[in-house]
Amino acid sequence: MTIQVGDIVGRLSYKCDVLFRVLKLESGTAILAGEEMRLLADASIDDLEKVTAAEHSKRREASKEIEEVSYRLFRQDAKLMKRRHEYNATSGYETKPHFFELRGRVLHLDGDSNYLQRCTALYEKLGVPVYGVHLTEKEMPSQISSLMEMVQPDIIVITGHDAYLKARGDEDDLRSYRHTKYFAECVRIARKSVCSRDELIIFAGACQSHFETLIKAGANFASSPNRVNIHALDPVYIASRLSRTSFMESVSLWDVIRNTITGQKGLGGVESRGCMRLGMPLKDETSSST
Repeated sequence: MTIQVGDIVGRLSYKCDVLFRVLKLESGTAILAGEEMRLLADASIDDLEKVTAAEHSKRREASKEIEEVSYRLFRQDAKLMKRRHEYNATSGYETKPHFFELRGRVLHLDGDSNYLQRCTALYEKLGVPVYGVHLTEKEMPSQISSLMEMVQPDIIVITGHDAYLKARGDEDDLRSYRHTKYFAECVRIARKSVCSRDELIIFAGACQSHFETLIKAGANFASSPNRVNIHALDPVYIASRLSRTSFMESVSLWDVIRNTITGQKGLGGVESRGCMRLGMPLKDETSSST
């Protein structure tokens, strides 16, 4: 069976455990991007098996069920937070609070255009303002400053694809990672512009990224502590939780990570404050203008 760019495939040597999209074919080798995981890999074309439409659909439905669990947990927490914010703002006296939420604005840089579309759709579903940009991981450091100036974000997500390549060296050698060094450089540039981790919240990383380097560079949250794969939508849940948490509250690390799909093996961070602010008055849409 002929393998072509755009095909959905699995690696026979890994028992097709992860599905990939074929990005490029060159000299008997295929460059692959994870279909659900933020993983970039290469493989011999002879090691690839094209996934049938039926199998792809079956695997996608299973993934959607997992995504739906995270979404439901997030929505439950969001409702509880909203009630608490309104109660605190009114000291519990108003039965119908006249407040609105000014949620943190997200600048989302993504090395994968397909993932970017899925992520921005989820941000919108979660009610989080976002400005999404597709850039290759290598381009991100040169573009971050101008994008920050234009968007004025409260939260920056720097993600795409990554991978730890054992053949290049041990886990502490950044040269063993496909894109961690670009993510880290991007974080350093952003953090140089806004030094406080409370004034600008940064998530950085993808599958198997060097977590410690990204945190030391200035990220609040990053992947991947255990060098495991992370789900394409994980950065959205972290950024959205911070966007919808009051700037007066510290975010529980466990509360942020527990609603992600991958969990603490793939995601971690440092104590951070939210960036949502309550405002008033809330315009009564039923009243007539004067």
